[in-house]
Amino acid sequence: MAKLKFGAWIPTYAWGDVKHGGGVRNVRNIRESIAKCEKHGIDVWVIDHLLSAPGLYGNAWLEPLNVLAYAAALTSRVKIATGILVLPVRHPVVLAKEISTLCHISNNRFVFGVGPGWYAREYEVTGSRIEERGRRTDEIIEAVTLLLSRPNASYEGRYYRFTDVTIDPRPPKLPPMWVSGGSRIPDPDEHDVPVIAKTVMDRIVKAGNWLSRCSGKQEWVKRDWGQIQEHARMLGKDPKTLTFGHCNFIHLVEDKSHERAVAKSRAPFLRAMGTHRSYEHLQECYMVGGIDRINARIQDLVDAGLKYLVLGPVTDDPGQIDLLAKHVVKPS
Repeated sequence: MAKLKFGAWIPTYAWGDVKHGGGVRNVRNIRESIAKCEKHGIDVWVIDHLLSAPGLYGNAWLEPLNVLAYAAALTSRVKIATGILVLPVRHPVVLAKEISTLCHISNNRFVFGVGPGWYAREYEVTGSRIEERGRRTDEIIEAVTLLLSRPNASYEGRYYRFTDVTIDPRPPKLPPMWVSGGSRIPDPDEHDVPVIAKTVMDRIVKAGNWLSRCSGKQEWVKRDWGQIQEHARMLGKDPKTLTFGHCNFIHLVEDKSHERAVAKSRAPFLRAMGTHRSYEHLQECYMVGGIDRINARIQDLVDAGLKYLVLGPVTDDPGQIDLLAKHVVKPS
């Protein structure tokens, strides 16, 4: 895996049951996980969900930008990244100020991972609708880019508008942007579909960096990557200038038996993901099983062109970061 660059979704789970992992112990585990990422040279990524999103997960996450400010104070060399930030639930002027602050206090180590999100309730409670998510996402990207690039910025969009706004301090250069999207195994009550939309591919090609989703099948990820490259050609952009990234959930078990590793991973996965999807379904999407099988799955993506991999332990045990470094990032 030497050619790959790695990040880790640190375990910012907003556990509802303090007795079994929430509260002070969870905060300690988050801090230790960040420290281990710094030690092993693994970039720190954070997940964003405003509310518990039962279409995929069994819990919510802590607010990501606050956590990254915490991570910035605990690290000095690894990148700190949103993976991904659900843009339509935010206002671009406030977000630009938050990003400029993160860039300033981290010595410009911030990476801007973005996406439109998918959970309808999160839009409703913040004053928009899921049908607007794509257009709002594009407007926010445009507006934030403008605000971080120049003083006295003005913007006139369908959903957002402002005049003569200056954000200080602005970063010396724009943070790199990763755009999320891709095919997902759909739930009956959600809008996502098992194909990648043209508007999403437009966004990815413009940004140059794609963070593929882990809520579809592995073959779908590779299929999406092929379609994105072809879409780039159609838009007159060299596909070689695009970077293929992938995010996924993982639980590492030091057991040579794949079957035993699958069995030992069941409870951690179901706690993080909830029980509305079968364990067989979870195994299709996520990195479940023996370490050799997991590394073979990663190698399959590398062979397809993968350059950056973000892996998220489904427990908040900091030891999972050590296992990640030992068996995946720097395998013997």
